[in-house]
Amino acid sequence: MDFHQIIQNQLQKACFELFQVDIDQFELQETRKDFEGDLTVVIFPVLKFIKANPVSIGEKLGQWLESNQPEVNGFNVVSGFLNLIFEDSYFIASAQEIFEDQAYGIKTANVGDKAVIVEYSSPNTNKPLHLGHIRNNLLGYSVAEILKASGKQVYKTQIINDRGIHICKSMLAWQRFAQGETPQSTGLKGDKLVGNYYVRFDQEYKHEVTELVTQGHSEEEAKKNAPILLEAQKMLLRWESGDPEIVDLWSTMNQWVYDGFEMTYKRLGVDFDSYYYESETYLLGKTFIEEGLNSGVFVKKEDGSVWCDLASDGLDEKIVLRSDGTAVYMTQDIGTAIQRIKDYPDAGGMVYTVGNEQDYHFKVLFLILKKLGFEWAKNLHHLSYGMVDLPSGKMKSREGTVVDADDLIDEMTRTAKSIAQELGKLDGYKETEKETVYHQIGLGALKYYILKVDPKKRILFDPEESIDFQGNTGPFIQYTYARICAIVRKSPEHKTYQLENVNLEIRERILIRDLMKFPNIIQQAADAYSPALLANYLYDLVKSFNALYQNVAIFGNENSDQTAFLVELSQATGLVIKRALGLLGIEAPERM
Repeated sequence: MDFHQIIQNQLQKACFELFQVDIDQFELQETRKDFEGDLTVVIFPVLKFIKANPVSIGEKLGQWLESNQPEVNGFNVVSGFLNLIFEDSYFIASAQEIFEDQAYGIKTANVGDKAVIVEYSSPNTNKPLHLGHIRNNLLGYSVAEILKASGKQVYKTQIINDRGIHICKSMLAWQRFAQGETPQSTGLKGDKLVGNYYVRFDQEYKHEVTELVTQGHSEEEAKKNAPILLEAQKMLLRWESGDPEIVDLWSTMNQWVYDGFEMTYKRLGVDFDSYYYESETYLLGKTFIEEGLNSGVFVKKEDGSVWCDLASDGLDEKIVLRSDGTAVYMTQDIGTAIQRIKDYPDAGGMVYTVGNEQDYHFKVLFLILKKLGFEWAKNLHHLSYGMVDLPSGKMKSREGTVVDADDLIDEMTRTAKSIAQELGKLDGYKETEKETVYHQIGLGALKYYILKVDPKKRILFDPEESIDFQGNTGPFIQYTYARICAIVRKSPEHKTYQLENVNLEIRERILIRDLMKFPNIIQQAADAYSPALLANYLYDLVKSFNALYQNVAIFGNENSDQTAFLVELSQATGLVIKRALGLLGIEAPERM
């Protein structure tokens, strides 16, 4: 049984014996580090059952637990807080359990449990992945890994937005200006090549708008009637009608982009189990619109358009089918969600990793799916996240001012190299080894900097600040892991030790206490869909280890049993650090 539950049970007994009251639940929390103690009982909630001074209640409960629970060997009461102090044997036994558990903190999925589908990335095929996509991918991937570690079967997926006017803009600009160039002929990644023509289209469009305005047209008219835009719209109609020439060009250019995306995903360290394409899913929901009309979920208006009235749910009306019978985004999202559950019949819910500008869209989507009667709709979650800003300001794809994902990865690697060289961190390494570690440090810095922030918050990303080897950063955590690896390498072969010869000081106790939290932190992060909870736990764990390392002599101790225990404690800490970093998608170099 969980030790917290044991204390809960003992407190119930104590309250009945001492005060003749039944209390089902007590508020327990970790003792703050500036007070002596390991577990704190908050007395204030008890006052509604026991009319007495909180300090007096705390003293009586502390005395009872000290007498009746072997692991409790002391206590103190501060105001309305009872701080319990546990025996060393409790922490040593807990550490032993951690040492012996090869999969500590990680649960495996139970047969028959419902799986979770996690969607992330979902880019457009008219431009490369950028900084915003990086946050999306890192969040989605990490949440998927954390859900797996919490005992869920997880399927990672994305939907690629490969149709629409924005795709035709890149295609038309390529037709006009590329003179047949390809990724092979230019040496450019395909997504970058296509993205360049999306920017080129916008430049030509603005030029034409300016020309029309000088000819006497209003700006609004000019924007609607610019020849290049009208031609792109005609191209979209040709694509929708299946024109072989346009479909062939569309397939070719999209494949260039897909190939480019895959290269970036590999560099970023994310993966997917399946891909959906908007060109294949945009008609899926129309079947269910008809079913919804028959069941009264939707209503058809005089012009033939179909709507869902959500006023009784505090929302507004939402169109799900235009008067000409064409689908809107909501239609295809309804159809895609239903199709995914068909494709993964063991799935019982989905997580959509999409920016917070789509909050309302997902409220409506989830509500409509519930009204359509799908049981799994109650297990849909929008992993909403804030924008990523740079000191230079907001990014704009059309103007070519986005921060390209590949360029950022390269910049992070260069910055890591510069800082590591200045600090002399990798002196003595072979050049190939250095380059590998620079990449691990740079990418680890980027990932940690983004993931340590609550997903809902907006981020101002500073590359240099993220690669600091001190403070709440990825490199600081990676460096601590490398330090632990060095300790393990330095130690003799694993040897048994006599537990009765092991003594715990406060820093060992704090470190073991932090290690004990790991399984619960994974569960909390999974429940909250928040890698930030895991990232900040990891920083606290690393600080606890470094406090021990700087103040406790691991080697040179006359007590060889104490040394062996401390090495094993270090090794267990390293395993938890590596495992937690892995759940954040971060590599853990063994030497730095």
